[in-house]
Amino acid sequence: MTTPPQGQNPYGQGVQPHPGQPGQPGQPGVPQQPYPPYNQGAPVPPPAAPSGGRRVNKLVLRIGGVILVGILIAVGKWYLGKSDAETTAVGDCLHNKGTQSQPDLKNTDCSSSDAEFEVIEKFDSTSSVSKCDAVKGTEVSYYQTGGGHDVVLCLKNK
Repeated sequence: MTTPPQGQNPYGQGVQPHPGQPGQPGQPGVPQQPYPPYNQGAPVPPPAAPSGGRRVNKLVLRIGGVILVGILIAVGKWYLGKSDAETTAVGDCLHNKGTQSQPDLKNTDCSSSDAEFEVIEKFDSTSSVSKCDAVKGTEVSYYQTGGGHDVVLCLKNK
């Protein structure tokens, strides 16, 4: 038995179906068969969820990093913005880079020739220079206000 060429009817060798009668797929009058359905009747599984735990962790780390950097910047500005009068301690020496009417006191090494004053007492959270009247050896009183921190220094000439 020989196989018929493609597109021909194996039983009606060379006979074509009559128009209007069902015959070969793709011809007029022949209904097209739909593709067979996949997983007929079976539920379709939901798409895999992205690894949300990783996204949340990365987001938390980023937010935490931004907050930490902000805190470090704020602390740095606060510390660097403090004047020498605020950071000085009893026994430290100061040099006046300003004038007598507008002093600008800076910490300096007590053995330096720039050292003009030595701090003999310090009062925080006040601007009352009269506190230095009771401190023995006071030759100059200095006060600084502002920035939320008031300071009075009782100084003696070096």
